[in-house]
Amino acid sequence: MYQNILARFPVVEQFAKFVLIGAMNTLVDLGVLNILMFSSGLSEGIYYSFFKAVSFTTAVVLSYNLNKRWTFNDVSEEDRAKKFTQFLTVSIVGAIINISVATAVVTYVKPTVDAAFLTSQLWGNIGALAGTAIGLVWNFLGYKFIVFKK
Repeated sequence: MYQNILARFPVVEQFAKFVLIGAMNTLVDLGVLNILMFSSGLSEGIYYSFFKAVSFTTAVVLSYNLNKRWTFNDVSEEDRAKKFTQFLTVSIVGAIINISVATAVVTYVKPTVDAAFLTSQLWGNIGALAGTAIGLVWNFLGYKFIVFKK
């Protein structure tokens, strides 16, 4: 059954691969960040910023290579620098979208339920998930139609 769906809608398979790579890259980002923090004993200020930059860069490079080859089946070696720059640009715009949507939800959208369990921290996480969802769609479409278009 799944093979039939994937054969009829190849974009579903691409999107599933993209989501799997995204989940793995999140683990890589967090893993590198935590290794740097634990091995150095430093976890705030300029050190944290540097560690986060290293972990984010590691995840973006991995994401580029995996999405290029596996999700979008791009095995060409031409214009690698251009494609990576486009990939990074789409990713940065995706991050801006993610943060903007999350901030808008938390700041301007009021919860429709009045429940004691709906704390400001939980609402912050709901906002973050909304931002992630919209950013994920942007990134997928940007990679598919801008970076790895065929």
